[in-house]
Amino acid sequence: MNRIVPLVLAVALFMEQMDSTVISTSLPAIAADIGTSPIALKLALTAYLVSLAVFIPVSGWMADRFGAKNVFRAAIVVFVLGSIACAVSNSLLAFVISRFAQGVGGAMMTPVGRLVLVRSTPRSELVGAMAWLTVPALVGPLLGPPIGGFLTTYFTWHWIFLINVPIGLLGIWFATRYLPDVETLIQRKLDVPGFFLSGIAASGVVFGLSVVSLPALPVWVGITTLIIGLISTVLYLIHAKRTPEPLLALDLFKNQVFRASIFGGSLFRIGVGATPFLLPLMFQIGFGMTPFQSGLITFVSAAGAIGMKLVTKWFFRKTGFRNALMWGSLVAASFIAINGFFTPQTPTALIIVLLLVAGFFRSLFFTGTNALAYAEVPNEQTSLATPIASVAQQISIALGVAVAGGILEVSTSLHDRPLGLADFHTAFFLVAAISSLAFFSFMPMKPDAGAEVSGHYPPAKPAPAE
Repeated sequence: MNRIVPLVLAVALFMEQMDSTVISTSLPAIAADIGTSPIALKLALTAYLVSLAVFIPVSGWMADRFGAKNVFRAAIVVFVLGSIACAVSNSLLAFVISRFAQGVGGAMMTPVGRLVLVRSTPRSELVGAMAWLTVPALVGPLLGPPIGGFLTTYFTWHWIFLINVPIGLLGIWFATRYLPDVETLIQRKLDVPGFFLSGIAASGVVFGLSVVSLPALPVWVGITTLIIGLISTVLYLIHAKRTPEPLLALDLFKNQVFRASIFGGSLFRIGVGATPFLLPLMFQIGFGMTPFQSGLITFVSAAGAIGMKLVTKWFFRKTGFRNALMWGSLVAASFIAINGFFTPQTPTALIIVLLLVAGFFRSLFFTGTNALAYAEVPNEQTSLATPIASVAQQISIALGVAVAGGILEVSTSLHDRPLGLADFHTAFFLVAAISSLAFFSFMPMKPDAGAEVSGHYPPAKPAPAE
């Protein structure tokens, strides 16, 4: 496998994944500087997620129309320009618009980068290549808060965006030099009605869930938007059945392997989306840690994610996708539940070890589901599979934060007291239970499902004696 290709893509994706969370610890400083409140500034977080939801569905068509490598480089340019605009923003409106522009770049970088990897990597090497892309997806959200806190504390908040400029320029140079010119396999007409319906559907759901979980606006706004998103989803489903070449090809769900990767991965990501939201808050509110201290502890799971890539290819060859993902979902979900047993008296060393192991299994699971999504999809349909997988990922992570926030809200209301450690414990147990349901998505698969990618070919059963 040519390791330089996944590494180049991983650098750009790490920049996007980290930036999606980096401003969370810097909201007070940014708000004070541009003359608004931290609560209002959460609209900038939501604007980024909405932008991703709107433009991810069209990323596959863009890659087919203009070339995946060209779109990937253009996405980095848009992301960097959006970062500069964020750094020079002097009002809430300017900052929200700048974050939306960043999201346009991010919406193209992640799925198109994955598409470049799939089309330039032999199927037998896909698991190993996907391991490199899984690392930034897990490390970025964990590294974002401590880096944001460090830069804001010791420099200024502007640097959390300006640091993207040299990284982006290097990414463009490396992409130009090392990424292959991936062949465009199909030229499709743009499904314009599908673009608008899918954009309203995905952004409505993501925006609604974000407002409900991080209320920068009245809750009724989030609920109304969520309903609009769900109605648009139904309208898109009707539209897709009547359109020869819909933007999101729902026919792919007829394939059991692809269906399992999307539904199983989405269920599990609810717990994973909740964990970066719950864990730092628990350490700060329940343990009395500073944001920087909590960020340093939660970051250790990133080391587990990095260590995972050393054994991923061997592991899936030995076990196959079905066994690895079916039982791996239960093991990884149990490590989410373990967070619910942490108290201020728990030795820090033990917490670090458990988070390290949790990062390993979580990364192993994600590498498997990401590779499984393409395991039985023909090459000419990879550009159709990529946006579906990416949209499902964004919605499930947003749903995880919303579910976690809702559990905390209900728990404190029932007990009529301020947010406490017991509320976080309850939230971890419940989201872990939701993630464990992924087990049932992978159970119906055949033992040799996706064998061309995993390399796992179970021994054939002996023929019955006559």
